[in-house]
Amino acid sequence: MNYRQLGNTDLNISELSFGTWAIGGSWGNTNDEESLKALQHAMDAGVNFFDTADVYGAGHSEQLLAKATKGKESEIHIATKFCRAGDINDPATYSEESVTAYCEDSLRRLERDQIDLYQIHCPPMEILKDGRVFEVLDKLKDQGKIRHYGVSVETVEEGLFCLENTNVSALQVIFNIFRQKPLEKLFPQAYEQGVGILTRVPLASGLLTGKFTADHSFQADDHRNFNQNGEAFNVGETFAGLEFNKGVELSDQLSWIANDRGSMSKAALRWILDHEQVTCAIPGFKTVKQVEDNLQALEVPSFSSEEMDRLNKFYEKEVHDHIRGAY
Repeated sequence: MNYRQLGNTDLNISELSFGTWAIGGSWGNTNDEESLKALQHAMDAGVNFFDTADVYGAGHSEQLLAKATKGKESEIHIATKFCRAGDINDPATYSEESVTAYCEDSLRRLERDQIDLYQIHCPPMEILKDGRVFEVLDKLKDQGKIRHYGVSVETVEEGLFCLENTNVSALQVIFNIFRQKPLEKLFPQAYEQGVGILTRVPLASGLLTGKFTADHSFQADDHRNFNQNGEAFNVGETFAGLEFNKGVELSDQLSWIANDRGSMSKAALRWILDHEQVTCAIPGFKTVKQVEDNLQALEVPSFSSEEMDRLNKFYEKEVHDHIRGAY
């Protein structure tokens, strides 16, 4: 396992880490016993960082992380998020009273005294511009309840605003072969300022595994079914904002990336890690096998400059205009 420093913080985290949305819920059936085995397998392989949120399974993923990391609190770092358990548009959701309550609830579920990275969970730009939530986070940091804080953003504009107007230690962004816009301005500026970058939706909700066909159906409680067009939350969180059939078509055109790399998913993760501005990729998982498959991305060949250029042109010509929603 390779480790990268999270911006200018004192955290050195595994370059391939894991998100826990899937084991909490909204990704179809889950099995807690298998989830715990998968978490243990990841830690045995050297993974020392996990991303979660208070709304993943209404706190269930935080509780699973508490069980999996018991006694390893100083070794295994956890990032969690807040605000979406309330009305994200209501300033009261970001008051000192509310944020402190969210934080203490997460600490209780995680069975920890301190959160390593506390992130605002995709708030509206108006909340970021208001700025008072960052004063609250500074207080929580001074109190020792959180170690560092950041923002999970939906758009490059939001990320740039945070870099220019706040003291964030990290930004969490959607980034994959289908979502390359952060490379233009956001990543270089974050890197220069010493702000860490966590990349979510690295496999475009599974599109970049190459396993889907246009007639594939998802379970009713899977967000890839109920949020295909942004019905429940930002459309970019599902299939990176692509319409599913178009995403399958584009994925088919990318099958060549698996050459000499074993699979499209390993190649897609390798592509992300080949960008030095990225601190870590955080794919999801539900099984030990999925953890194993993702970890193998660390062993496959990096992309050449020619391949990188080919994928950038593919994004600009074939993908960019089909991404829905602000990004």
